[in-house]
Amino acid sequence: RAQKDMQARWTRKHGVAFYGYKLHASTDRRWGFIRRYDVSAANVHDSRHFEQVLDPDNTGRTVWADSGYADAAREADLKRRGYRPAIQHQGHARKPLSEAAKRRNRRIAKDRVFGEHPFARLAQQGGKFVRCIGLARAKVVIGLKVASHNVMRLARLQERAMVPA
Repeated sequence: RAQKDMQARWTRKHGVAFYGYKLHASTDRRWGFIRRYDVSAANVHDSRHFEQVLDPDNTGRTVWADSGYADAAREADLKRRGYRPAIQHQGHARKPLSEAAKRRNRRIAKDRVFGEHPFARLAQQGGKFVRCIGLARAKVVIGLKVASHNVMRLARLQERAMVPA
């Protein structure tokens, strides 16, 4: 048991099995920083950590998310709290998406992609692998990777003179 991670779990994504942990993050669309994050076992659905990563201090009030977060109650709650939900809708076998809903999803996807860029950068920096045992240690290691991503992003923005020093 000393060499087996008892808190990590298996999950499947696009037919490929993964064992470990998952990063849930809220990213800044304009600057590309990861504002808030949480870590869980890989088998936990992203929507269970939606509230933890929602940043009330973010001045941008639009929330872009994929269809895994689609829920009428969640969208109503976001509207009540002053957010503009831009959550993609998902069709079902007996009720496919209308053409208007497909156009809406394409429009949302153009903005939502900016929230996926930090995940791609983390993967390029070896961020997909955590070589430690236990959820607490995984949170620390992933937190350090998130912090390094934000520092590197800040350096790149300052290099381009988009953000004053």
